[in-house]
Amino acid sequence: MGENGAGKSTFAKILAGVHRPTRGTITLNGKPVDVTSPIAAQKLGITLIHQEPISFPDLSVAENLVLGKADDGWFSRVPWAQMTREAKALMDLLGVKIDVTRPMRGLSIADQQMVEIARALASDSRLIIMDEPTAPLTPREVETLFVIARRLRDEGRTIIFISHRLEEVRALCDRVTIFRDGNKIATEAIANLSDADIIRLMIGRPFKEYMHKARAEIGAVALKVERLSVPGLFQDISFEVRKGEIVGLGGLVGAGRTDVARALFGVAPAASGTLWVDGKTVSINDPSEAIALGLAFVPEDRAVAGIFRTLSVEENITAAVPKQIAPSGFIRRAIERAMANDSVRRLSIRLASLRQPIGELSGGNQQKAILARWLLTDPSVLILDEPTRGIDIGVKAEFYDMIGELAASGRAILLISSELPELLALCDRVLVMSEGRLTADIPRAEATQESIMNAAVPRRVAFEGAAA
Repeated sequence: MGENGAGKSTFAKILAGVHRPTRGTITLNGKPVDVTSPIAAQKLGITLIHQEPISFPDLSVAENLVLGKADDGWFSRVPWAQMTREAKALMDLLGVKIDVTRPMRGLSIADQQMVEIARALASDSRLIIMDEPTAPLTPREVETLFVIARRLRDEGRTIIFISHRLEEVRALCDRVTIFRDGNKIATEAIANLSDADIIRLMIGRPFKEYMHKARAEIGAVALKVERLSVPGLFQDISFEVRKGEIVGLGGLVGAGRTDVARALFGVAPAASGTLWVDGKTVSINDPSEAIALGLAFVPEDRAVAGIFRTLSVEENITAAVPKQIAPSGFIRRAIERAMANDSVRRLSIRLASLRQPIGELSGGNQQKAILARWLLTDPSVLILDEPTRGIDIGVKAEFYDMIGELAASGRAILLISSELPELLALCDRVLVMSEGRLTADIPRAEATQESIMNAAVPRRVAFEGAAA
């Protein structure tokens, strides 16, 4: 455990051969080993399940599962039927219903993560490193993962589990090692530490549970949606968000929340329905139109849809304001740097240099940079899709404060989150989706974890549970 930037993912990548250490020794089964590459790690029985799913999007699920296992030789034949059977067996073992012949492209983040876990099982690894594997998963999928992890432990395999969720660490782990600022702070049996102890060791200071500050003044309707529909994804979605208001959008993974956000921002426009922005009927067919109307969108999958991984931090932050950094058609580097530097200072983004590739930053600092990009557009409506996914407790509190301040400045905020305490702490109202439909609009005074989950669970599941 540790804050974003503490060194957890870097440490995991060293063990998996992605990075080479400058000094130190890795001992595996009592013998020193040199992990020179991911292939070398795989041969040693080490597998890293990355925080952001990594795959070949145009290959099938089955092909992604067997990568690196093909027989040597120029003329080896691929046993397609056997590969498909084995891939299906692995997904059945995980309890996930995915057509293994379909391409990875288009799978949800949760399904991509389950394929990553299946790949680790396929390689028969003895040391499995899970870097925030549960961030995109539903509670049911998390429990399935834990059942599998415990079975692997009982088979004699070793699991390193990186997570910011204390309840998950307590449910699964025997010991906890805490990093801070690139240093190991402590290693203790999990039973010997309270939650307050762990948080204090992580951030070096006491942490008070976030409580929503005084409510912002609620103003006129900034965004109104009426009967928005995309066949097969969601239908008849109607709601409004007012200036100064934080409206939550809850529901289980796959309920259609992200699809609604993408439609509002013009990434995948709706087939029918009506939109109003600041009281005017509008048509949004692509993101440029959304930006011009004052909308901003922080996506769920920051690695794929949020950042330009190989570009610098300053280029990422200023990417949405080309006219400001290139007023005469040519980029003015001095303007670009000044704008980026101001954003880094205001949002306390931790980095080595503005010219540093953004892919080298921790997940929390990448997310801050994405938010900084959209704040430069001075949006009136902010759509935040899982903005704190994979972010540690300390940075999460910073995000909560920023979201509250943005609402207090008069911006309308639509907050999509799978974390019920987050919705309850931040939101003035909570909308709930289930199977592509809006099932509830719950005022803050009436919102509880039970009321949100009751609206989120598909009726047939709730009925079966009641019958049991």
